[in-house]
Amino acid sequence: MSTAYQIIVCGSLVPDPLQTLEPVQAATGPALKNEMMLPSVLDPWAGHALFEAANLAKQNPGSKVTLLSLGPKAKLQQLMMTIAQKVPFELVVVDGSASGFMDSTEVAAALAAAIEKIPGLDKTKLLVFGGCASASRDAGVTMQLIAEQLGISDVFLGVDELKVQPDGSLQLFERIEGGQYQVSTCACAPVVIGWATGNLPEPPNNPQVGMANMRGIMPALQKAAPAGLKGDKIKFASVELPKQVRQTRIVKDTPVDEIANEIVTWMKG
Repeated sequence: MSTAYQIIVCGSLVPDPLQTLEPVQAATGPALKNEMMLPSVLDPWAGHALFEAANLAKQNPGSKVTLLSLGPKAKLQQLMMTIAQKVPFELVVVDGSASGFMDSTEVAAALAAAIEKIPGLDKTKLLVFGGCASASRDAGVTMQLIAEQLGISDVFLGVDELKVQPDGSLQLFERIEGGQYQVSTCACAPVVIGWATGNLPEPPNNPQVGMANMRGIMPALQKAAPAGLKGDKIKFASVELPKQVRQTRIVKDTPVDEIANEIVTWMKG
């Protein structure tokens, strides 16, 4: 017997990784040069979470997938033109900065508050998905903080697979060291899951799915509530690109141990 889940995926936009990202010190704090002009994509880890959520909803009739995004409305509208064609979902938008310089505590509080306001929220069926990391806000704590705000004690991170057992329990495969998995069983919802790369490929574009999604996406963007992020909890002394250092010396007939020791000494220095 299948269970109807209420799956909320936390995911937003990040700058296209193929672009050159240059940090600058703006009037309001650190930012990326020409950030609003940079092409954006859905955060890769959040993308895996969204595809896994859609697959789970497809296997359990009556389930609903909601994509919760915190970011600038104008940029999200551009992003949704492509994401909408992948899988069916409803969109909830919190209008605010998607900068990687935002504090994870503030971001998690804004997302948790938005989840609490979703109409018909039923925590007995609630699965909160997200990426275990992020291409911008990679503090690695956002999903745990959301769980704390929502009062959810079952949190699993680095998940690659989720299986619904015949008794309704959830079996989860979490990445651990050595390329192995820790297999855990969660009796029931609610649960917060931070996905790694999962096992599913990116779905192909489906124009019909896109048209159905866009009917709800545009109203969701128009009524997006402001996030109210202050961004004053973290102070950055400076931001700069990592310095490229290259020191080359050509030697002959040097023992391997001597080369290794020299490298270690250089690294320590």
